[in-house]
Amino acid sequence: MNIILNSLFIKMFRSFNIFILAIFISSCGGGGSSSFSLNNNTSTDDSSTNNIVISLQSSLSEAPFSSEVTLTWSSENTTRCEASNGWSGLKSMSGSEVIQVSSKLGANTYSLTCFNGTNSRISTSTINSRNLNQSEAFHFLNQATFGATESEANSLSSIDLDSWIEGQFLITPSLYDPVLLDRESAIDSSLSNFQHQRRLLELFKGLWIKNAVLAEDQLRQRVAFALSEIFVISMLDPDLNLRAHLISDYYDVLVSSAFGNYRDLMEAVTLHPAMGLYLDHLSNEKPNVSKNIRPDENYARELLQLFTIGLVDLNIDGTVQRDSEGVPLQSIDQSIIEGFAHVFTGWHFDQSSWNGANNLLNDGAKKNSFRDIKPMKPYNNYHDKGEKKLLNGTVLSAGNSASGDLKSALDNIYAHPNLAPFVSYRLIQRLVKSNPSKEYVGRVANIFNDNGSGIKGDLKAVIKAILLDQEARTIIGSDLTAGKLKEPILRATQLWRAYGLKNHEFDNTGKGGYIFRGFYGNRDILDVFGQGPLQSPSVFNFFSPFYSPPGEISNNSLVAPELEIATEYQNTNILNFFWKQTFDYNNQKTISDIEVNYGGDKIISSLADFAINIDEEVALASDTTSLINRVAAKLLGGNISDDLRNSIKNVIDQSIYTDEPANQASIAIYLIVTSPEFTVQG
Repeated sequence: MNIILNSLFIKMFRSFNIFILAIFISSCGGGGSSSFSLNNNTSTDDSSTNNIVISLQSSLSEAPFSSEVTLTWSSENTTRCEASNGWSGLKSMSGSEVIQVSSKLGANTYSLTCFNGTNSRISTSTINSRNLNQSEAFHFLNQATFGATESEANSLSSIDLDSWIEGQFLITPSLYDPVLLDRESAIDSSLSNFQHQRRLLELFKGLWIKNAVLAEDQLRQRVAFALSEIFVISMLDPDLNLRAHLISDYYDVLVSSAFGNYRDLMEAVTLHPAMGLYLDHLSNEKPNVSKNIRPDENYARELLQLFTIGLVDLNIDGTVQRDSEGVPLQSIDQSIIEGFAHVFTGWHFDQSSWNGANNLLNDGAKKNSFRDIKPMKPYNNYHDKGEKKLLNGTVLSAGNSASGDLKSALDNIYAHPNLAPFVSYRLIQRLVKSNPSKEYVGRVANIFNDNGSGIKGDLKAVIKAILLDQEARTIIGSDLTAGKLKEPILRATQLWRAYGLKNHEFDNTGKGGYIFRGFYGNRDILDVFGQGPLQSPSVFNFFSPFYSPPGEISNNSLVAPELEIATEYQNTNILNFFWKQTFDYNNQKTISDIEVNYGGDKIISSLADFAINIDEEVALASDTTSLINRVAAKLLGGNISDDLRNSIKNVIDQSIYTDEPANQASIAIYLIVTSPEFTVQG
């Protein structure tokens, strides 16, 4: 899909009249790429002492250590086969198996011996294990972090990917609500409750940028962001836009659970008051015909449809199950939704009584409220104790408690065969590629169902399977299904990470995101990028996983979810943002603080905190080729096409800035960061 997306973005960018962009886009081609060596390597014993025939092939002849490859074999005139040297066990007469390349550098030989009576024959296949090169390191880090950096890519030359991932698992989580709690006391006490809560939300957004750019637990933060686009809530919702601590605490649940178990995450999300308010199962009551009370179905529907299993039955590889006439088999119906809606009755804020919980709900958020957030509490007098129809013909018996019904219902969803492929597909899309093969989905889904130790839903194992899969690690530029469009905000975080955004603490006034507002004309992250942390316009996320824009992508039966928000308006905002960032907010400029007035709340915005460091580029400005190569090394891992390099060189050499090194450097950075080669994640 890289080829199509590159072509599409070239056409899209041509429609904008930003003067410098129009110069180079007309001649810009697709990005260069590197790949692991493809192989059909077979070494078959040529002895004539028996008639056994074996073929053993590896999908790659050379691969970075700890990456995955597929061994495929076939045999004739055999009764059994046995693996040795790097893999083991009895094997069928023919088949394939995904293996992890040894962390030992150099040649790794895998053997298969097949038998027929007393006769046997051995076939071997050799895979050369090596370190990652810079392009491959960038490819991996753009999937596993908020943007590859040179220093992290260099570190991967001496460590295998499995060890890097394991190291990320051990890093202490960077959380949000503890910071908001700590900073809240410093907020001006004269502010209204509305302004107070908004200060906290702006602080949350500012901290999100800081953690995305600077936090050490990059993999955890990236996975949490992916989970936030599955288990969606939004601070734009009227029930949440003045309850800042519920927002930050909910995000902490995702951060803390990113390497946990999916069943535990389902329960934590279900019982979090933020989700309860957002999808209306907080204060959901049992039926009462005389009072015209019926259980709200909102959470039941979205839990099933968007968070866990979807609307149609799936095979383990994510493909849709169909009946004899080709009609998809439905996984849920209205009666099942109603059953789950009745399960989610009798839950409210953790207070001494239902009335007390109602009072807290009706009071809304006040200054210093919701500082001790607990899961929702069951109130059995308000829970429906009747029978409830669940999935796969399961019916909960009458008389159960709210807690008992909830556990049974979540276990019922967790046992559904759709869960593994449903979740695997969405996480692959958020981290690696928009159009994973069914084999890739199937491999990850099998790990979701069993991490190798009989445990289902182990997100550590799932994440590792996603990132180390051969389809994630192999770069084939001609593959139409390869890669994905970077989410707009991830393009910004990669630039900030590459160019040294300061480790600002947003001081103790609680202003946070106000710095960003001051930086970009008092406009929010959402306004600029079309997305922001927990700022989705609906429970359906910023874009659909199945969005397929008309034209080449749709014609090839592919999807490109992120293109759903790539409107002309949004693209103009993003291009103008990058112009402002590269030309106006770099460390070569004198940047004054300005006052931001947000609805009567006036804040001094420290804009210098968003200045990128371009000292190296300025020093190279007299040598255009070296300048371009340096920027390409920081943003593309050095993997820049000749077309893009030549186009940028022509612009710089013919620009009015020939005697202005800072502007020459800014041109190079801007033209790469807005190019298709940067915009598309290979």
